Amino acid sequence: MSPAQILGLRAAEGGAMDLTLAGEATRLLPSGALLLTARAVLVVADLHLEKGSAFARRGQLLPPLDTRETLRRLALDVLAESPRQILFLGDAFHDREASRRMSDPDRDALEALAQSASLVWITGNHDPEPDADLPGEAADEVRLGDLVLRHEPHPGTAPGEIAGHLHPCARIATLRGAVRRRCLVTDGERAVLPAYGAFTGGLNVLDPAFAGLFARPPIVAALGDSRVHAAGARSLRPDRS
Repeated sequence: MSPAQILGLRAAEGGAMDLTLAGEATRLLPSGALLLTARAVLVVADLHLEKGSAFARRGQLLPPLDTRETLRRLALDVLAESPRQILFLGDAFHDREASRRMSDPDRDALEALAQSASLVWITGNHDPEPDADLPGEAADEVRLGDLVLRHEPHPGTAPGEIAGHLHPCARIATLRGAVRRRCLVTDGERAVLPAYGAFTGGLNVLDPAFAGLFARPPIVAALGDSRVHAAGARSLRPDRS
């Protein structure tokens, strides 16, 4: 059986891709959000809200629009998928003070999301203590059946882990050259989600940080401009030095 068959990969409406993770039916959206379809849970990783304002405080001026753009995209995903719950896989905020730097319109946008679905904030290394004034609840990790959702992936753990933290990106060889895209990386038993935030970078999936996470050569589901594309291990390339 091929890796694509093991993962049950197939194109879905809206440019999304359906895949099976540890026996659970999921759908990766072109935005990088993962829908647990039977549970109606939308999972997003590493939004790093208010990263722009954090850089501005250190004298590195970036347009203060990252939070607004990230929340706009999330609102569109919620409108399209109607989840009952939104689960943030840690580093939703760039630092411990980030939520207090949000503008009133951005905070209103976050409150509007909470009116559509319950919010769960998994703690991350950038936001180990979520603001108590945020709508929703905080957790170190969440278990849903055989799935465990946490911020940082743990090598050697049982199948069913869905994590973030590493901001996976893939450099993929094509007939026209190589392209570099954010991606979900998985072997069908566990997955690392792409960073969802507008100002987040990425780490090549061939980096040693991913070593030991997967029992077999992984497949990446790369985020294109409007659809998700699958790529096998043979098409992956390291970043240029």
